[in-house]
Amino acid sequence: MLSTTARTTLNRSKERGRTDRADLYAVLDAGLVCHLGLVAGGSPMVIPTGYGRVGDTLYLHGSTGARSLREAAGAPVCVTVTHVDGVVLARSTFHHSVNYRSAMIYGTLRVVEDPAERMEGLRAITEQLAPGQWDALRLPDRKELAATAVAAVSLEEASVKTRQGPPKDDDEDYALPIWAGVLPLVVSWGTPEPDPALPPGIPIPEHIRNRG
Repeated sequence: MLSTTARTTLNRSKERGRTDRADLYAVLDAGLVCHLGLVAGGSPMVIPTGYGRVGDTLYLHGSTGARSLREAAGAPVCVTVTHVDGVVLARSTFHHSVNYRSAMIYGTLRVVEDPAERMEGLRAITEQLAPGQWDALRLPDRKELAATAVAAVSLEEASVKTRQGPPKDDDEDYALPIWAGVLPLVVSWGTPEPDPALPPGIPIPEHIRNRG
């Protein structure tokens, strides 16, 4: 079960909340980019970045040259992941909505220093973007590792919220001659496009060709 805290308790649309930790994992595991909210230099920032999950730890990708990550180390942060599944078209402007799945994580940002955990985090981030890719690559060298930051946030305090289904209009509006329903948004992978510098004869790896 997900934790219940003052920050994760829903005050509006409580019926959209999910309490099963499996729902949190499903939202995170289906995403590619998260948004990291933090305060750096006295100003709020929201940073889009790659991520990956190992158990109940979320690993975030960054640069060791990024002042924002250095300043936020040990400070409270908020991480969000959102999927839009469709636009909900109602009979009134007020009841238009979006079908979505979202997760919000509160925690303390920890910059990962342990070499083994850093590699585990980088693997998780890479596999989140392209499952099977880590084992097909040249691993990062010492210089590349020195330029790459890995941060971690615990999934202990998190909330999940979703909306699915048709519009919910006022009773008197259902008789209006206005089309209403859902316009689904479907995201799919296209045909892989080889790098122009790729030597001839190198086939598309199966884990990329069969990505579904």
